[in-house]
Amino acid sequence: MTNQQNNITLTGFMGTGKSTTGQLLAARLGRDFVDMDDRLVAHFGKPIADVFAQEGEALFRTAEARLCQELAGQSGLVIATGGGALVNTENRDALAASGPVVCLTADAETIIERVEAATDRPLLPGGRGEKLANIEHLLAKRRGAYGSIPLQVPTDRCTPEQIVERVADALAANDEIAGMNRISVATPEGTTYHICIADGLLGRVGELMANRGLTKGKAAIVTNPVIAELHGETVAESLAGAGFEPVICIVPEGEQNKTLASIASLYDQFLAAGMDRRSPVIGLGGGVIGDMAGFAAASYLRGVPFVQIPTSVLSMVDASVGGKTGVDLPQGKNLVGAFKQPSLVVIDPAVIETLPAAEFRSGLAEIVKHGIIAAPEIFRQLEGDGPTNLGQLVSDAVRVKVDVVAEDPFEMGRRATLNLGHTFGHAIEQTSQYAIRHGEGVGLGLICAAHMAAETGHCDPALEERIRQLLIRLDLPVSVSGYSLDEVHATMFFDKKRQGKTLRFILPTALGDVKIVNDPGEEYVRRALAVVLN
Repeated sequence: MTNQQNNITLTGFMGTGKSTTGQLLAARLGRDFVDMDDRLVAHFGKPIADVFAQEGEALFRTAEARLCQELAGQSGLVIATGGGALVNTENRDALAASGPVVCLTADAETIIERVEAATDRPLLPGGRGEKLANIEHLLAKRRGAYGSIPLQVPTDRCTPEQIVERVADALAANDEIAGMNRISVATPEGTTYHICIADGLLGRVGELMANRGLTKGKAAIVTNPVIAELHGETVAESLAGAGFEPVICIVPEGEQNKTLASIASLYDQFLAAGMDRRSPVIGLGGGVIGDMAGFAAASYLRGVPFVQIPTSVLSMVDASVGGKTGVDLPQGKNLVGAFKQPSLVVIDPAVIETLPAAEFRSGLAEIVKHGIIAAPEIFRQLEGDGPTNLGQLVSDAVRVKVDVVAEDPFEMGRRATLNLGHTFGHAIEQTSQYAIRHGEGVGLGLICAAHMAAETGHCDPALEERIRQLLIRLDLPVSVSGYSLDEVHATMFFDKKRQGKTLRFILPTALGDVKIVNDPGEEYVRRALAVVLN
């Protein structure tokens, strides 16, 4: 963790857990804890609400700024700021100069649940409705200031102890590479791997792998010709600089080539390169590459280390997490595969700039899906002004999948909810012979699932329209033509998630909540498909 002489500052909106987390973190590290609001109450001799009412906010902010400068001159502290303290750029710069600053975040609904009963919040007068409106207004007003802080830790649905672990992880990552976001993922085998997220990480892959004890020597970079030209040299140079011997192994581009024949070609390339059981396989590319590289790593010599470097939005937030690997058969997607946990996942959001616009939009559909499943704030951000930065959006979406996978690593229960939209979407993709991208299929599937949920009484019909309008806003298709409803429906029965002859559907019940439902009947399935098939 960070140098003992540096301060650690926790900031963020009210109700995100700064004071509680700060106390626990300080006790864990053996440091002194300073709650700035407590210091200011002692300074004024009265509650902050009274200072606002009697002296005015300006006087309070002046005293707050002086305290920031004073604390910045000290060392070895854990500091919890007030919610508005670091909105001021000079305050933010002063405390950042004294050590890492971590911004704790939460969505408006979580915040109102935590602070509704409080009587000492001068910026939140009135009842629940007025408080919620003020929270949303202040979050929007401060989003630029909060978003400028590199280390962001979501606290929604977390215990104080879980928040402390997340903060500790963020600080450790920052010590490794400044500004890097690191998410720890526990595997069923009892090990842990890291998902590392920051601009520029493609050039530091070798360092990240060496830091995690991966054996230096031969390392296979599995990619396709397009990605190899864009990013292969950067990754290879990074590996060579860290003492690895990179070998680029090429497979054809596209879902239609995600086959056993392609896997066989990788085995040949691994053998020709002289790779042994300690040689890592690195998947550099989108979801197709990740699936093939992971399956090859799981099966070559009965298993070699695997590293994921996703280069598309879709693979960053979905395919790179959870250990699922595999290939397609003519009858359906991902019908042959294995669970293979990576040793490391490296996400460099800067590579998104090299994506074609259609591929970028396709990936946003998976982020929408994650918002519907368990992160309403992501959904609302996309409906509104958008995220403060793309890296944070990716991190927030990744955390949704990490949390679900940690609870259900082998898809025996909750993990199935990640298939929201997929039973419909996969069938549409396959019927189109993959002319429809995966993310586009997922988007269409989200509309189908919402329509089925509304028809069967599982959700308000307004949710279906809200999902449709967001997909339109993101320039994703909400209907397609030229495909037979009968053929798409028949293809659904090759879905790997079926149970016997019964299809399972994930249906949205509200924003942030979904339910697993067995096939409600053919008529509902066909009517849901008819909504998107012209």
